[in-house]
Parts: sequence; structure tokens; C-alpha cells
Amino acid sequence: MKIALIAHDTKKELMVQICIAYKGILSKHTLIGTGGTSHVVSEASGLPVQAFLSGSLGGDQQIGACIAYNEVDLVLFFRDPLTVKTHEPDAASIIKLCDVHNIPVATNLATAEVLILGLERGDFDWRNIVK
Repeated sequence: MKIALIAHDTKKELMVQICIAYKGILSKHTLIGTGGTSHVVSEASGLPVQAFLSGSLGGDQQIGACIAYNEVDLVLFFRDPLTVKTHEPDAASIIKLCDVHNIPVATNLATAEVLILGLERGDFDWRNIVK
């Protein structure tokens, strides 16, 4: 499975923590992410993460394109709902694309844990049929 990792600046440490906590599960899958998130996660966890551009420089759009072309199976997008972002429309478009293309998406720690544990159980094997 291909998993996209995106985190706003105030949520990058949380993304690192969940990737370290579930490294055993995530290491069995292909990870991609926006520039800053990819570098921070890879450096802290040792997990290989294919880095796209920074979110504000088009990385969100690159991941959105992967979602639209059915190249992503799961998205972990840790948003900071309390801080205004200049590229907030990009965040909304990723969530919309996930809804349109039936891609599971987590925007907080609780949902991310449920999705990762489901991934381990095989709950998303149906994605292989969709491809």
C-alpha cells in the first residue's frame, strides 16, 4: 500500500511520534509525503519516505494528483485547525479528493491509529482490487 504523509508545521512532531510508534507496520508499505514532513519523519524514524515539494510550494497538489490517479491507498494528514494557513484551499482539496476517490484519510491522531491498525489487519486489502 502507498501511504501519503502530510502535516502542518505544528503537527509534524505528532506525525513523527506516530510513525515511530507504528514503524513496524509502516515499514511494510511505501511512504510518500510533502517535503518538510517527509524529511522530518525520515530523519527521526529511519523510515524511507519519498519526498515531494513542500506543501506550500505545490507538494499538496502533487499528492492530490497521486490521489486522483489512484496511486495512494491511505492518507495521514495532520492538520492544525486552529492556525490559518495561506495554502488552506490545498488542504481542503486533498480531503475532497479522498472523499471523491474513496481513499481513507485521517486528520488527527485517533483516526490515524485506527487506520494504521486496520492496515495491519488487512482491512484495506480491497484497495488492491480497486487498482
